[in-house]
Amino acid sequence: MRIKVLAIAAAFVLGGLCPLGWFAARPDRGHAVTPPGRPVWNEVAWPFLMDQWGKGKAFQCKPADCGTEVNLYLRAKIGFCNCTTGVSDDDELSRVGDIGIIGGNVSPLAPGRAITVASMKGRSRPYVVAKTFPSAESALEMALNEHCDAVVATVIVARGAAAPLEQPALDFLASDVALRWAERTLGL
Repeated sequence: MRIKVLAIAAAFVLGGLCPLGWFAARPDRGHAVTPPGRPVWNEVAWPFLMDQWGKGKAFQCKPADCGTEVNLYLRAKIGFCNCTTGVSDDDELSRVGDIGIIGGNVSPLAPGRAITVASMKGRSRPYVVAKTFPSAESALEMALNEHCDAVVATVIVARGAAAPLEQPALDFLASDVALRWAERTLGL
């Protein structure tokens, strides 16, 4: 009799707790931007019209790797950066950045912050994007300088906030692919 009571009690406890554990362990589907693993960046065609800075490099991270579609656009702006202070404040970031390539309405979400990639220093700032740009909800503008030259990265996120993807984007900018491109383009 005692074994029967213990078995029933155990079944009740396990049966009662397992569903609660299942609900507690379910991922929050409202924050799909958090990358499930290490982002995989694939080079894609530059989608923007030619301007005074020429074509840049475009990379994409698929939803399976980043939680949502993320596009990173990279360009060099040679001789355009403040040679004395570099990209040290939000005004300089706005001046050298490429957030304007999105077009439409973009609004900063917060003040920018200092960032570093290899020997380059600069700033990063998150933005919200009006629905005028296809498949964009938020963006991140980053600019790094080496003396008077700047490397500008614009990250466009299809769904969710771009700010959580700042570190994966910085990791990509510190990768061999991006650093070799910057060295060739800037003549470092």
